[in-house]
Amino acid sequence: MRNLDWDGYLNARDLGGLPTSASPTGATVPGRIARGPRREFLTEQGWRDARGWGLAGVVDLRCAYEVGARDGDPVVAAGASEGVRIVNAPTEDQDDPEFREVCFPILDSPEYWRHNFRILPQLVLGALTAIADAPSGVLVHCSAGRDRTGMVSALLLANAGVAPEAVAADHAESVRAMAGANSHAPTHDRQATWGQDEVDRWIAQTAPIVEDVAADVDGAFAVIGADDALRTRLRERLTAP
Repeated sequence: MRNLDWDGYLNARDLGGLPTSASPTGATVPGRIARGPRREFLTEQGWRDARGWGLAGVVDLRCAYEVGARDGDPVVAAGASEGVRIVNAPTEDQDDPEFREVCFPILDSPEYWRHNFRILPQLVLGALTAIADAPSGVLVHCSAGRDRTGMVSALLLANAGVAPEAVAADHAESVRAMAGANSHAPTHDRQATWGQDEVDRWIAQTAPIVEDVAADVDGAFAVIGADDALRTRLRERLTAP
């Protein structure tokens, strides 16, 4: 079961269990990397559930100003995440003029992913390195767990040999999971008001973009500046016994 039941924590999935010839089991290995939305959504029981899955680390892809509890988040004890190694590795610099001009209008679409690679390769590389360095059992998240997390998850899965169609299907699951849901993030999310028809149209429009990025994962990693050693480490996180 790839969907993770962490006491109502929306849009949480294990990146394990997807077909790939790169793994001796024929599938990505569960229990290694999970994806999700803001960790502030986790209740105390959610943190316990996550630890039961094997949570040992978190890589937070958000900008620093986005981090922290907000109105509507569950109240949890200060020690709920004790012992979990949390690293902030933002993939965006929202003060960068070119990023603002090119990416801001399309931040909820995978259309911006290639621009992110090109404009801020060092930040995407930093996030990927943080994941490779994290303890096994790592949660990768942003705000909704859909866009930045979708971008990084697509790179991880494609690098592990998962077919582009399966990578796009994984992204579509996050679009569906977060449609109509308030992420309590400080930025506006138009998809928080979407219904089923809007979601279906959006997935039909964006799935080919995700597939193209996954099919050209070698090109993406080249633009980002990830060397073979890092790619091997990331691949082994999802494929090695």
